[in-house]
Amino acid sequence: MSQATQFPGLASHSRARPVRQVLAGAVGNMLEWYDFAAYGYFAAIFGRNFFPGTDAVASLAAAFGVFAAAFLMRPIGGALFGHIGDRFGRKRALLLSAGLMTICTVAIGVLPTYASIGAAAPLLLVALRLLQGLSVGGEYATSVVYLVEQSHPGKRGLIGSMAAISATFGTLIGSGVGALVASILDAQALQDWGWRVPFLAGIALGGSAFLLRRVMTDDEPPAGAHRGRLPLAEAFRVEWRDMLRALALNASFAVSFYLVFVYLTTYMQQVDGLPAGRALQINTVSMLLMLAVTPGFAILSDRIGRRPILLASTFGMVVLSWPLFLLLEQPQAGLVLLGQCGFALLVAAYCGTIPATLVEMFGSATRCTALSISYNGAFALLGGTAPVVAVYLVNNEHLDIGPAFYLSATAAVSVIGALALRDRTGRPLR
Repeated sequence: MSQATQFPGLASHSRARPVRQVLAGAVGNMLEWYDFAAYGYFAAIFGRNFFPGTDAVASLAAAFGVFAAAFLMRPIGGALFGHIGDRFGRKRALLLSAGLMTICTVAIGVLPTYASIGAAAPLLLVALRLLQGLSVGGEYATSVVYLVEQSHPGKRGLIGSMAAISATFGTLIGSGVGALVASILDAQALQDWGWRVPFLAGIALGGSAFLLRRVMTDDEPPAGAHRGRLPLAEAFRVEWRDMLRALALNASFAVSFYLVFVYLTTYMQQVDGLPAGRALQINTVSMLLMLAVTPGFAILSDRIGRRPILLASTFGMVVLSWPLFLLLEQPQAGLVLLGQCGFALLVAAYCGTIPATLVEMFGSATRCTALSISYNGAFALLGGTAPVVAVYLVNNEHLDIGPAFYLSATAAVSVIGALALRDRTGRPLR
Protein backbone atom coordinates (compact mmCIF):
# COMPACT_ATOMS: atom_id res chain seq x y z
CA MET A 1 0.00 0.00 0.00
CA SER A 2 1.41 3.39 -0.94
CA GLN A 3 1.82 6.14 1.60
CA ALA A 4 -0.66 8.36 -0.24
CA THR A 5 -3.26 5.59 -0.16
CA GLN A 6 -2.72 4.67 3.46
CA PHE A 7 -2.93 8.22 4.75
CA PRO A 8 -5.85 10.26 3.39
CA GLY A 9 -4.92 13.64 2.01
CA LEU A 10 -1.22 12.91 1.63
CA ALA A 11 -0.22 13.17 -2.02
CA SER A 12 3.07 11.80 -3.25
CA HIS A 13 4.33 15.29 -4.13
CA SER A 14 3.80 16.54 -0.57
CA ARG A 15 7.02 14.98 0.75
CA ALA A 16 8.85 18.24 0.09
CA ARG A 17 6.29 20.16 2.10
CA PRO A 18 5.82 18.24 5.40
CA VAL A 19 6.75 21.16 7.63
CA ARG A 20 4.21 23.45 5.96
CA GLN A 21 1.49 20.82 6.27
CA VAL A 22 2.22 20.30 9.97
CA LEU A 23 2.22 24.06 10.60
CA ALA A 24 -1.05 24.48 8.70
CA GLY A 25 -2.69 21.70 10.70
CA ALA A 26 -1.46 22.92 14.07
CA VAL A 27 -1.44 26.73 13.91
CA GLY A 28 -5.17 27.16 14.50
CA ASN A 29 -4.84 25.58 17.93
CA MET A 30 -2.36 28.28 18.83
CA LEU A 31 -4.99 30.97 18.16
CA GLU A 32 -7.78 29.09 19.94
CA TRP A 33 -5.87 28.47 23.15
CA TYR A 34 -4.23 31.88 23.08
CA ASP A 35 -7.65 33.50 23.32
CA PHE A 36 -9.02 31.13 25.95
CA ALA A 37 -5.87 31.59 28.04
CA ALA A 38 -5.99 35.38 27.75
CA TYR A 39 -9.58 35.40 28.96
CA GLY A 40 -8.77 33.13 31.89
CA TYR A 41 -5.77 35.18 32.97
CA PHE A 42 -7.76 38.42 32.98
CA ALA A 43 -10.89 36.82 34.46
CA ALA A 44 -10.89 39.10 37.51
CA ILE A 45 -10.74 42.20 35.26
CA PHE A 46 -13.52 40.84 33.05
CA GLY A 47 -15.56 40.34 36.21
CA ARG A 48 -15.14 43.96 37.28
CA ASN A 49 -15.68 45.42 33.78
CA PHE A 50 -18.61 43.29 32.63
CA PHE A 51 -20.19 41.99 35.86
CA PRO A 52 -19.72 44.85 38.34
CA GLY A 53 -21.06 44.52 41.86
CA THR A 54 -20.16 44.83 45.49
CA ASP A 55 -19.18 41.16 45.79
CA ALA A 56 -15.79 40.57 44.13
CA VAL A 57 -16.17 36.79 44.45
CA ALA A 58 -19.52 36.88 42.64
CA SER A 59 -18.03 38.97 39.82
CA LEU A 60 -15.13 36.54 39.46
CA ALA A 61 -17.49 33.56 39.47
CA ALA A 62 -19.61 35.26 36.77
CA ALA A 63 -16.52 35.83 34.61
CA PHE A 64 -15.50 32.17 34.96
CA GLY A 65 -19.13 31.23 34.31
CA VAL A 66 -18.85 32.87 30.88
CA PHE A 67 -15.61 30.92 30.44
CA ALA A 68 -17.55 27.72 31.20
CA ALA A 69 -20.47 28.70 28.92
CA ALA A 70 -18.14 28.72 25.91
CA PHE A 71 -17.29 25.11 26.64
CA LEU A 72 -20.94 24.11 26.48
CA MET A 73 -20.83 25.01 22.79
CA ARG A 74 -17.87 22.76 22.11
CA PRO A 75 -19.85 19.52 21.54
CA ILE A 76 -22.13 21.44 19.15
CA GLY A 77 -19.07 22.82 17.36
CA GLY A 78 -17.60 19.33 17.33
CA ALA A 79 -20.72 17.94 15.67
CA LEU A 80 -20.86 20.82 13.15
CA PHE A 81 -17.20 20.91 12.13
CA GLY A 82 -16.90 17.13 12.48
CA HIS A 83 -19.70 16.81 9.93
CA ILE A 84 -17.88 19.22 7.60
CA GLY A 85 -14.58 17.38 8.04
CA ASP A 86 -16.09 13.92 7.48
CA ARG A 87 -18.27 14.93 4.53
CA PHE A 88 -16.30 17.68 2.76
CA GLY A 89 -12.69 17.23 3.89
CA ARG A 90 -10.50 18.27 6.82
CA LYS A 91 -9.13 21.39 5.09
CA ARG A 92 -12.50 23.10 4.71
CA ALA A 93 -13.38 22.53 8.37
CA LEU A 94 -10.03 23.94 9.52
CA LEU A 95 -10.38 27.07 7.37
CA LEU A 96 -13.84 27.84 8.71
CA SER A 97 -12.93 27.32 12.38
CA ALA A 98 -9.84 29.56 12.16
CA GLY A 99 -11.80 32.36 10.47
CA LEU A 100 -14.60 32.31 13.05
CA MET A 101 -12.20 32.35 15.98
CA THR A 102 -10.21 35.29 14.60
CA ILE A 103 -13.31 37.44 14.14
CA CYS A 104 -14.55 36.74 17.68
CA THR A 105 -11.17 37.33 19.32
CA VAL A 106 -10.73 40.76 17.75
CA ALA A 107 -14.37 41.64 18.54
CA ILE A 108 -13.77 41.01 22.25
CA GLY A 109 -10.80 43.36 22.07
CA VAL A 110 -13.05 46.25 21.02
CA LEU A 111 -16.10 45.31 23.09
CA PRO A 112 -17.60 48.15 25.20
CA THR A 113 -17.78 47.47 28.95
CA TYR A 114 -20.73 47.60 31.34
CA ALA A 115 -19.88 51.20 32.21
CA SER A 116 -20.36 52.19 28.57
CA ILE A 117 -23.46 50.28 27.40
CA GLY A 118 -24.87 48.65 30.52
CA ALA A 119 -26.38 45.16 30.44
CA ALA A 120 -25.74 44.81 26.70
CA ALA A 121 -22.00 44.44 27.43
CA PRO A 122 -22.15 41.08 29.27
CA LEU A 123 -24.72 39.81 26.75
CA LEU A 124 -22.39 40.59 23.85
CA LEU A 125 -19.47 39.04 25.72
CA VAL A 126 -21.44 35.84 26.28
CA ALA A 127 -22.48 35.72 22.60
CA LEU A 128 -18.88 36.09 21.40
CA ARG A 129 -17.63 33.49 23.86
CA LEU A 130 -20.31 31.05 22.68
CA LEU A 131 -19.20 31.50 19.07
CA GLN A 132 -15.60 30.94 20.15
CA GLY A 133 -16.65 27.75 21.89
CA LEU A 134 -18.31 26.63 18.66
CA SER A 135 -15.05 27.25 16.80
CA VAL A 136 -12.83 25.49 19.34
CA GLY A 137 -15.17 22.50 19.24
CA GLY A 138 -14.13 21.83 15.65
CA GLU A 139 -10.56 23.10 15.62
CA TYR A 140 -8.56 20.79 17.87
CA ALA A 141 -10.19 17.51 16.90
CA THR A 142 -10.06 18.18 13.17
CA SER A 143 -6.44 19.32 13.28
CA VAL A 144 -5.47 16.19 15.23
CA VAL A 145 -7.19 14.01 12.63
CA TYR A 146 -5.52 15.88 9.76
CA LEU A 147 -2.04 15.59 11.30
CA VAL A 148 -2.21 11.94 12.34
CA GLU A 149 -3.81 10.76 9.08
CA GLN A 150 -0.90 12.24 7.14
CA SER A 151 1.88 10.84 9.33
CA HIS A 152 3.93 7.65 9.16
CA PRO A 153 2.64 4.92 11.54
CA GLY A 154 5.88 5.06 13.53
CA LYS A 155 5.61 8.83 14.04
CA ARG A 156 1.91 9.30 14.75
CA GLY A 157 2.56 10.17 18.37
CA LEU A 158 5.13 12.83 17.51
CA ILE A 159 3.19 14.40 14.61
CA GLY A 160 -0.12 14.26 16.47
CA SER A 161 1.46 15.92 19.49
CA MET A 162 2.06 19.01 17.33
CA ALA A 163 -1.62 19.86 17.87
CA ALA A 164 -1.18 19.73 21.64
CA ILE A 165 2.15 21.56 21.45
CA SER A 166 0.68 24.35 19.35
CA ALA A 167 -2.24 24.65 21.79
CA THR A 168 0.21 24.86 24.69
CA PHE A 169 2.30 27.36 22.75
CA GLY A 170 -0.82 29.46 22.23
CA THR A 171 -1.51 29.32 25.96
CA LEU A 172 2.12 30.23 26.58
CA ILE A 173 1.90 33.24 24.27
CA GLY A 174 -1.28 34.33 26.05
CA SER A 175 0.49 33.96 29.39
CA GLY A 176 3.55 35.81 28.14
CA VAL A 177 1.54 38.67 26.66
CA GLY A 178 -0.52 38.87 29.83
CA ALA A 179 2.60 38.93 32.00
CA LEU A 180 4.17 41.62 29.82
CA VAL A 181 1.08 43.83 29.85
CA ALA A 182 0.61 43.35 33.60
CA SER A 183 4.24 44.21 34.32
CA ILE A 184 4.29 47.33 32.11
CA LEU A 185 0.95 48.89 33.10
CA ASP A 186 -0.29 49.88 36.53
CA ALA A 187 -3.41 48.24 37.94
CA GLN A 188 -5.77 51.02 36.85
CA ALA A 189 -4.51 51.14 33.25
CA LEU A 190 -4.70 47.34 33.08
CA GLN A 191 -8.34 47.41 34.11
CA ASP A 192 -9.24 50.42 31.93
CA TRP A 193 -7.77 49.31 28.60
CA GLY A 194 -4.70 47.08 29.00
CA TRP A 195 -6.77 43.88 29.03
CA ARG A 196 -7.77 44.59 25.40
CA VAL A 197 -4.21 44.30 24.07
CA PRO A 198 -3.95 40.46 23.99
CA PHE A 199 -7.26 40.14 22.11
CA LEU A 200 -6.41 42.76 19.51
CA ALA A 201 -3.00 41.12 19.03
CA GLY A 202 -4.81 37.86 18.21
CA ILE A 203 -5.38 39.10 14.66
CA ALA A 204 -1.73 38.27 13.89
CA LEU A 205 -2.20 34.60 14.85
CA GLY A 206 -5.56 34.44 13.07
CA GLY A 207 -4.18 35.89 9.85
CA SER A 208 -1.25 33.45 9.92
CA ALA A 209 -3.57 30.48 10.43
CA PHE A 210 -5.84 31.48 7.57
CA LEU A 211 -2.98 32.10 5.12
CA LEU A 212 -1.24 28.82 5.94
CA ARG A 213 -4.43 26.85 5.56
CA ARG A 214 -5.29 28.41 2.23
CA VAL A 215 -2.29 26.58 0.75
CA MET A 216 -2.87 23.26 2.53
CA THR A 217 -2.96 20.15 0.37
CA ASP A 218 -6.55 19.63 -0.77
CA ASP A 219 -7.92 16.50 0.85
CA GLU A 220 -10.75 14.30 -0.33
CA PRO A 221 -13.59 13.20 1.95
CA PRO A 222 -12.74 9.83 3.53
CA ALA A 223 -14.07 6.58 2.13
CA GLY A 224 -17.68 5.99 3.13
CA ALA A 225 -18.34 9.69 3.74
CA HIS A 226 -21.31 9.83 1.36
CA ARG A 227 -23.43 7.16 2.98
CA GLY A 228 -27.06 7.90 3.66
CA ARG A 229 -26.61 8.36 7.41
CA LEU A 230 -25.24 11.56 8.89
CA PRO A 231 -21.73 11.20 10.37
CA LEU A 232 -23.16 12.05 13.81
CA ALA A 233 -25.75 9.25 13.66
CA GLU A 234 -23.22 6.81 12.25
CA ALA A 235 -20.69 7.68 14.96
CA PHE A 236 -23.16 6.96 17.77
CA ARG A 237 -24.30 3.76 16.06
CA VAL A 238 -20.85 2.30 15.36
CA GLU A 239 -18.36 4.03 17.64
CA TRP A 240 -20.30 4.60 20.89
CA ARG A 241 -18.12 2.26 22.99
CA ASP A 242 -14.90 3.93 21.95
CA MET A 243 -16.54 7.33 22.36
CA LEU A 244 -17.24 6.47 26.00
CA ARG A 245 -13.63 5.33 26.45
CA ALA A 246 -12.39 8.55 24.90
CA LEU A 247 -14.70 10.61 27.14
CA ALA A 248 -13.25 8.90 30.22
CA LEU A 249 -9.68 9.30 28.94
CA ASN A 250 -10.14 13.04 28.49
CA ALA A 251 -11.64 13.68 31.94
CA SER A 252 -8.26 14.20 33.62
CA PHE A 253 -6.85 16.24 30.73
CA ALA A 254 -9.85 18.59 30.70
CA VAL A 255 -9.71 19.38 34.41
CA SER A 256 -5.93 19.44 34.88
CA PHE A 257 -5.15 21.71 31.94
CA TYR A 258 -7.61 24.43 32.88
CA LEU A 259 -6.95 24.23 36.60
CA VAL A 260 -3.17 24.21 36.27
CA PHE A 261 -2.66 26.70 33.43
CA VAL A 262 -5.70 28.98 33.71
CA TYR A 263 -7.15 29.01 37.23
CA LEU A 264 -3.90 28.78 39.19
CA THR A 265 -2.84 32.29 38.20
CA THR A 266 -5.90 33.51 40.13
CA TYR A 267 -5.17 31.04 42.97
CA MET A 268 -1.63 32.38 43.37
CA GLN A 269 -2.95 35.90 43.76
CA GLN A 270 -5.83 35.08 46.13
CA VAL A 271 -4.31 32.37 48.32
CA ASP A 272 -0.57 33.04 48.13
CA GLY A 273 -0.81 36.82 47.83
CA LEU A 274 1.50 36.95 44.81
CA PRO A 275 1.20 39.95 42.44
CA ALA A 276 -0.45 39.31 39.06
CA GLY A 277 2.81 39.76 37.15
CA ARG A 278 4.66 37.18 39.28
CA ALA A 279 1.80 34.68 39.01
CA LEU A 280 1.82 34.94 35.22
CA GLN A 281 5.62 34.60 35.16
CA ILE A 282 5.42 31.35 37.15
CA ASN A 283 2.70 30.11 34.82
CA THR A 284 4.83 30.96 31.79
CA VAL A 285 7.87 29.07 33.14
CA SER A 286 5.81 25.95 33.86
CA MET A 287 4.35 25.99 30.36
CA LEU A 288 7.83 26.35 28.87
CA LEU A 289 8.75 23.16 30.72
CA MET A 290 5.64 21.42 29.41
CA LEU A 291 6.37 22.59 25.88
CA ALA A 292 9.93 21.26 26.08
CA VAL A 293 9.09 17.74 27.31
CA THR A 294 5.85 16.99 25.43
CA PRO A 295 7.62 15.81 22.21
CA GLY A 296 9.73 13.43 24.29
CA PHE A 297 6.64 11.76 25.74
CA ALA A 298 5.13 11.58 22.23
CA ILE A 299 8.23 9.83 20.85
CA LEU A 300 8.22 7.47 23.84
CA SER A 301 4.59 6.57 23.13
CA ASP A 302 5.55 5.69 19.53
CA ARG A 303 8.14 3.26 20.90
CA ILE A 304 6.49 1.62 23.92
CA GLY A 305 2.79 2.27 23.21
CA ARG A 306 0.19 4.84 24.23
CA ARG A 307 -1.35 2.93 27.12
CA PRO A 308 1.67 2.84 29.48
CA ILE A 309 2.21 6.61 29.15
CA LEU A 310 -1.46 7.40 29.71
CA LEU A 311 -1.61 5.12 32.77
CA ALA A 312 1.50 6.70 34.27
CA SER A 313 0.17 10.22 33.72
CA THR A 314 -3.34 9.67 35.04
CA PHE A 315 -2.29 7.52 38.02
CA GLY A 316 0.41 10.09 38.82
CA MET A 317 -2.27 12.79 38.88
CA VAL A 318 -4.34 10.70 41.32
CA VAL A 319 -1.55 10.28 43.88
CA LEU A 320 0.45 13.50 43.41
CA SER A 321 -2.25 16.18 43.21
CA TRP A 322 -2.43 16.63 46.99
CA PRO A 323 1.33 16.96 47.70
CA LEU A 324 1.78 19.26 44.68
CA PHE A 325 -1.04 21.51 45.90
CA LEU A 326 0.63 21.69 49.31
CA LEU A 327 3.54 23.34 47.50
CA LEU A 328 1.20 25.62 45.55
CA GLU A 329 -0.42 27.07 48.67
CA GLN A 330 2.92 28.23 50.09
CA PRO A 331 3.64 31.97 49.95
CA GLN A 332 7.17 31.41 48.58
CA ALA A 333 7.29 31.82 44.80
CA GLY A 334 9.98 29.14 44.45
CA LEU A 335 7.81 26.46 46.08
CA VAL A 336 4.80 27.53 44.03
CA LEU A 337 6.87 27.19 40.85
CA LEU A 338 8.05 23.73 41.93
CA GLY A 339 4.46 22.59 42.47
CA GLN A 340 3.22 23.88 39.16
CA CYS A 341 6.18 22.37 37.29
CA GLY A 342 5.26 19.00 38.80
CA PHE A 343 1.78 19.34 37.36
CA ALA A 344 3.25 20.49 34.03
CA LEU A 345 5.20 17.23 33.69
CA LEU A 346 2.11 15.11 34.34
CA VAL A 347 0.02 17.08 31.84
CA ALA A 348 2.83 16.96 29.26
CA ALA A 349 2.87 13.15 29.35
CA TYR A 350 -0.82 13.22 28.55
CA CYS A 351 -0.59 15.94 25.88
CA GLY A 352 2.12 14.08 24.00
CA THR A 353 0.16 10.84 23.87
CA ILE A 354 -3.58 11.51 23.64
CA PRO A 355 -3.85 13.02 20.10
CA ALA A 356 -2.61 9.91 18.27
CA THR A 357 -4.48 7.69 20.72
CA LEU A 358 -7.82 9.29 19.89
CA VAL A 359 -7.33 9.14 16.11
CA GLU A 360 -6.31 5.48 16.29
CA MET A 361 -9.55 4.66 18.13
CA PHE A 362 -12.01 5.60 15.36
CA GLY A 363 -12.77 4.68 11.74
CA SER A 364 -12.08 7.17 8.95
CA ALA A 365 -15.69 7.78 7.79
CA THR A 366 -16.77 9.21 11.17
CA ARG A 367 -13.39 9.97 12.73
CA CYS A 368 -13.75 13.78 12.94
CA THR A 369 -17.26 13.53 14.40
CA ALA A 370 -16.63 10.73 16.91
CA LEU A 371 -13.38 12.26 18.13
CA SER A 372 -14.88 15.77 18.34
CA ILE A 373 -17.95 14.69 20.32
CA SER A 374 -16.04 12.60 22.88
CA TYR A 375 -13.17 15.07 23.31
CA ASN A 376 -15.38 18.16 23.49
CA GLY A 377 -17.94 16.42 25.67
CA ALA A 378 -15.29 15.92 28.35
CA PHE A 379 -14.12 19.51 28.07
CA ALA A 380 -17.68 20.89 28.14
CA LEU A 381 -18.63 18.91 31.24
CA LEU A 382 -15.36 19.15 33.15
CA GLY A 383 -12.84 21.51 31.54
CA GLY A 384 -14.80 24.75 31.29
CA THR A 385 -16.39 24.23 34.70
CA ALA A 386 -13.11 23.40 36.46
CA PRO A 387 -12.23 27.03 37.35
CA VAL A 388 -15.80 27.60 38.62
CA VAL A 389 -15.56 24.51 40.85
CA ALA A 390 -12.16 25.66 42.10
CA VAL A 391 -13.45 29.18 42.89
CA TYR A 392 -16.34 27.64 44.85
CA LEU A 393 -14.11 25.27 46.83
CA VAL A 394 -11.54 27.93 47.69
CA ASN A 395 -13.73 31.00 48.22
CA ASN A 396 -17.03 29.58 49.44
CA GLU A 397 -15.99 26.41 51.21
CA HIS A 398 -12.61 27.84 52.29
CA LEU A 399 -10.82 24.69 51.11
CA ASP A 400 -7.51 25.90 49.72
CA ILE A 401 -6.58 22.28 48.99
CA GLY A 402 -10.01 21.42 47.52
CA PRO A 403 -8.96 21.61 43.86
CA ALA A 404 -6.39 18.88 44.50
CA PHE A 405 -9.10 16.37 45.44
CA TYR A 406 -11.11 17.36 42.38
CA LEU A 407 -8.05 16.71 40.22
CA SER A 408 -7.52 13.29 41.82
CA ALA A 409 -11.16 12.25 41.38
CA THR A 410 -11.30 13.09 37.68
CA ALA A 411 -7.90 11.49 37.10
CA ALA A 412 -9.26 8.26 38.60
CA VAL A 413 -11.93 8.23 35.87
CA SER A 414 -9.19 8.53 33.24
CA VAL A 415 -7.25 5.66 34.80
CA ILE A 416 -10.31 3.48 34.14
CA GLY A 417 -10.43 4.77 30.56
CA ALA A 418 -6.75 3.96 30.05
CA LEU A 419 -7.21 0.44 31.43
CA ALA A 420 -10.08 -0.12 28.95
CA LEU A 421 -8.08 1.25 26.01
CA ARG A 422 -7.28 -0.96 23.01
CA ASP A 423 -3.76 0.16 22.19
CA ARG A 424 -3.32 0.45 18.40
CA THR A 425 0.14 2.01 18.36
CA GLY A 426 1.82 1.50 14.97
CA ARG A 427 -1.10 -0.46 13.51
CA PRO A 428 -2.93 0.67 10.31
CA LEU A 429 -5.63 3.26 10.89
CA ARG A 430 -9.14 1.85 10.77
